[in-house]
Amino acid sequence: MGRMDGKVAVVTGGASGIGEATVRLFVEEGARCVIADIQDDRGNALASELGGLAAYRRTDVTAEEDVKAAVALAASKFGRLDCMFNNAGFLGTVGPIEDIPANEFDLTMAVLLRGPFLGMKHAAPVMKAQGTGSIISTASIAGVVGGDGPHVYSTAKAALMHLTRSVALELAEHGVRVNAICPGGIVTPLITQGLPNASQAADLVRMGLKNFQPIRRAGEPEDIAYCALWLASDEATFVTGQSIVVDGGATAGKQWSQQAGPFKAHVPMGALVVSD
Repeated sequence: MGRMDGKVAVVTGGASGIGEATVRLFVEEGARCVIADIQDDRGNALASELGGLAAYRRTDVTAEEDVKAAVALAASKFGRLDCMFNNAGFLGTVGPIEDIPANEFDLTMAVLLRGPFLGMKHAAPVMKAQGTGSIISTASIAGVVGGDGPHVYSTAKAALMHLTRSVALELAEHGVRVNAICPGGIVTPLITQGLPNASQAADLVRMGLKNFQPIRRAGEPEDIAYCALWLASDEATFVTGQSIVVDGGATAGKQWSQQAGPFKAHVPMGALVVSD
């Protein structure tokens, strides 16, 4: 018996990276999924591979009618909507603040903040009518601490975390939970974009991330998918308004091996001299 038996999910950005890993895991655990993405070839191929358990719908998350249609497809084809995973994203505009064009700021915020807002907006009435549901959004550790992402990306992710808390308070009384996941360094197309050879780039990123956090390996899409699975399942029915960090300990603090010597060596309490 799967942890998602009988459940239906919409996964934006579901054709690759974290989204694809989540779709595959959800289906393995008994769910049916709408893959909402703009990567038609990948989305159709994944839906075909998964057979009648998944359907692809081209979805630009900045376009309200597209998001609304993806939610409607889940309800019409599979009969309900139990999980809305607002996962689609990109790095967006980068560079010093004085060099960022206003139109690039607008597009970045549209994908990273307007997109999840639209997912919440259109999932809410379906889930309220059911009296149950789980809305999940992909935030980032860049929204938790400074210096782990470009200016606008980081700002959008921080705003998304607060939107999550605010909407969770509204929907809790209707049985709908709203949470976010904050990935750390995950090997996805987002982190390897712009590099010439995708598979080689992924291996290089894995090597680079290996020593980035206390858990000495790079994060993989499946690490986030398993967190999404838990939040979407009945095991997390008392969890809402949370932004759960999945980062191998990167935001916990300085790694033990990098901490100053006096904190790492045990000194018997009797040997300590305290002066005032």
